[in-house]
Amino acid sequence: MPRLVRGSVVVHRRRCGKPTCRCADGERLHEAPVLSYSERGRTRFLMLPAADVAAVRAAVERYRTRKGRLEAEGDAGLAALVAALAGRRARPR
Repeated sequence: MPRLVRGSVVVHRRRCGKPTCRCADGERLHEAPVLSYSERGRTRFLMLPAADVAAVRAAVERYRTRKGRLEAEGDAGLAALVAALAGRRARPR
């Protein structure tokens, strides 16, 4: 299983299209765990076997944690750059 996965684990609810199925009334839909992710601007779904759901959820959470840390480091770097450039402009020539 991959260490990091970008996306979200969600429950996909749908109708199968068979007129005699329990889902035809729209109330008791089929449910399946899926990984929802974006690829080239389109939302994609990847069906997940029940045995893999917990591992994929953990990989998604690790991705989000790392992404949050990276964004925080990037924000700190940007603030430092802005302060350094502002300090240079404030000095008389």
